[in-house]
Amino acid sequence: MDIKIWMTVCACIVITTVLLSGCLGQKTQMVPVVEPPAVLVDYQRMGGTAGPDAHLVIFDNGAAVISTRSASTEISLNKTDLERITGLFTNAQFSMLQTNYPAPHAWADLTNYSISYHSKTVTVQDTAIPPAIQPVLDELNRIVSSVETQKANRPFVNVKL
Repeated sequence: MDIKIWMTVCACIVITTVLLSGCLGQKTQMVPVVEPPAVLVDYQRMGGTAGPDAHLVIFDNGAAVISTRSASTEISLNKTDLERITGLFTNAQFSMLQTNYPAPHAWADLTNYSISYHSKTVTVQDTAIPPAIQPVLDELNRIVSSVETQKANRPFVNVKL
């Protein structure tokens, strides 16, 4: 046999062996697909005298982001916090509320609130807040205010509730 043919056959055998050797090991394990957290609550407070505008998004895994005109802060809510928030929405019968509660009179300093929970959004203005939703607003404002207070006292600390 010619030496060139012999070298070509050897090269083919080596290349085939190398390519097939990767198939002899363990099977690659499937990596589970992790779903991103879903939005549990999306709350916005705009205008009025209730304080600066704020946007709070709470995810179903307890992560939350509070945004104001000056900064955004990430916080972590524990299981008890999430259960309390969910309970407030249940007690308010949020799914049965109207989608809009406008103030009977238009005033320049009214605070507007927008609350989304389980794909339903309810908007209310200061003087037209239904009593059932007041505890929800109080809790969401408490979360926003507690972060604002902590950041004012210690501006470089990551806040965890």
